[in-house]
Amino acid sequence: MADSLVFISGASSGIGLALAESVPWSPARIFDLSRRGGVPGCEHVKADLADPASWQRVAELFERELRGYQGARAVFVHSAGTLQPMGFAGEVDPYGYMQQVLLNSAAPQVLGAAFLRAARECHASCHLVMISSGAAKSVYQGWSAYGAGKAALDQWVRTAGAEQERRGGHCRILAVAPGVVETEMQRQIRAMPETAFPEVEHFKELQAEGVLRDPVDAARDIWKCLARDLPNGAVVDLRDLAG
Repeated sequence: MADSLVFISGASSGIGLALAESVPWSPARIFDLSRRGGVPGCEHVKADLADPASWQRVAELFERELRGYQGARAVFVHSAGTLQPMGFAGEVDPYGYMQQVLLNSAAPQVLGAAFLRAARECHASCHLVMISSGAAKSVYQGWSAYGAGKAALDQWVRTAGAEQERRGGHCRILAVAPGVVETEMQRQIRAMPETAFPEVEHFKELQAEGVLRDPVDAARDIWKCLARDLPNGAVVDLRDLAG
């Protein structure tokens, strides 16, 4: 039996991929919950998390793998998210906007609840990590669905974490904002016209100044959060954590 079960949504690219490639425990079974898959060392579970029809498949995976699991730990990191379509609310493609809302706001809540439900049948130490963003608190015109989704995610973590403590704290829940990381999402941002994203020049300047973090470094610090004495329901930014 693997000592750890690790589920990562969106593990086929960006921070999710870096997390999958740097899981700090061995032996571990690592599940990539994504559309594309192809991550070495991961078991791919094909799921388009912008489609509610896929959420039950993921819930059944949690139930199947966690029921009676006797390893050291079970971890679910929800990293999947999208900025597409970028543009002002009411001006972008309505179907794409709906999918963005489903992926950024609804999916983390539904999948998080599914993991908590399955974890009740698990004897291991359980951790749920949601990848957040500074956009949860700051206004970026052109990112209405993304910012609102991250704000909803943060509040879900605060509330569900408090609920877990009231029930004995079997599962610790965290939201972690990684800062500005050089991923495909950042490249999409820099390619946007100013009419759709007025702050595009700021993000171009961040890249030119060399301040964007490497995904591998961000992933390493996200994993370190699980060893920190953070309260259940904590919402943290890696840039505020020293060491």
